[in-house]
Amino acid sequence: MTPDHDKPLHDKPLFGTDGIRGVANRHPMTPELVLQVGRAVCAVMGKGRADVKIVIGKDTRKSGDMLVSALASGICSQGGNVYMAGVIPTPGVAFLAKEISAHAGIMVSASHNPYEDNGIKVFDSRGFKLSDDTEQEIEKRIANPLFTESLPSKGEIGVISDLKDAETRYERFLTKGFAPGFLKGVRLVIDCSNGAASSIAPKFFSGLGADVTVLFNDPDGKNINNGCGSQHIETLAHMVVEKKADIGLAFDGDADRMIAVDESGRRITGDQVLFVCAGFMKDRGLLKNNLVVSTVMSNVGLGLALANKGISHLITDVGDRQVLKAMRENNALIGGEDSGHTIYLDRHTTGDGILTGLRLLQSMVETGRPVSELSRIMAVYPQVLKNIRVCEKSDFFAIPEIAETISKAEKKLSGRGRVLVRYSGTRPLCRVMVEGPDRVETEALCDEIVAVIKKHFGMEG
Repeated sequence: MTPDHDKPLHDKPLFGTDGIRGVANRHPMTPELVLQVGRAVCAVMGKGRADVKIVIGKDTRKSGDMLVSALASGICSQGGNVYMAGVIPTPGVAFLAKEISAHAGIMVSASHNPYEDNGIKVFDSRGFKLSDDTEQEIEKRIANPLFTESLPSKGEIGVISDLKDAETRYERFLTKGFAPGFLKGVRLVIDCSNGAASSIAPKFFSGLGADVTVLFNDPDGKNINNGCGSQHIETLAHMVVEKKADIGLAFDGDADRMIAVDESGRRITGDQVLFVCAGFMKDRGLLKNNLVVSTVMSNVGLGLALANKGISHLITDVGDRQVLKAMRENNALIGGEDSGHTIYLDRHTTGDGILTGLRLLQSMVETGRPVSELSRIMAVYPQVLKNIRVCEKSDFFAIPEIAETISKAEKKLSGRGRVLVRYSGTRPLCRVMVEGPDRVETEALCDEIVAVIKKHFGMEG
């Protein structure tokens, strides 16, 4: 077996559906490759200009310092200047890139993944994630062996500065338009996932007047997403009930997602949050083009609830970049994924968990209705989602046994539900999702598909 340090710097596509991601200190998330990413981002986004500015932020993973240092070194060696934002949510980096007129913003995070992983998300000067063409241009630079032959020297090398008021700027941006006591009387529990929201979220919601109980805001470099956050809401739900709180909000590791629980501890799905906030906007005449965008992973109940509300619904492929692209092409102001990644183009350029929490709280406060009542208008069809670790990402429909099993499941549901089988864009996983009116039948159909895919492509463990 070839050791990791002997691997070529770039032997296959780096960018997945949400940036570059992998196990920290293993290809592609090695300091050597990440340094090259820094150089390439600087060259492509700076377009040869002098005084290129790039903002870098990170979440709380132990590997963050190593990778941020490598990125910054690569940018400086290409002549760019780095502005370190420190630990800050991913949407904070997107905001800062535009706020300080930077040429790009880079977030070092693996989102909701375990602490062993890390990743790189890149934003352009306007705070938007990069297009496929721009990502490919960056990859071409990295793959070109002549790329490092024209590096600047002497006074043309960049410098690193601390952006000391990064969190304050981002917090001011989030609170714009809301009075300091806006949430007075609201009993709120928040789960910071021991991640990027750990510092800012408690201060933010308290500053708006909420009575805040904070969970999982003591990061140690290894406990990010560990039994907490948007993927693990059990403790949050228990605490909401114990504290007799009005609502609970759980963020993921880089705080671009948010999942809520109501006053009874019941999970409010990302689709339900999307529906509640879109409905609130429509009722106040703020829903431009009367349109909501979501992905194929959204629950069938979302489309039905939106139709009953008289709101048009556009469905895209999986991924927040696909949602954003459709929103911009169709002039939609709100869109998102059931995972809790919600975009409000009237306020921001990317998904923002804290902003989503604020919008949900606004819906609750200004209507005077509990979030349980607002969210239950959308019925959630039973949905079973299972992941299979795979050794390769081959076309499963090319295997007759797999194709027949999927087809049989679709026929059994006969318009009462749906089946979606796809590969993860960031991990070696095949995701099988089955949705239908009956939980037992839905689970059984999902298990049948999982079993046959495991037979042909699955890995142990």
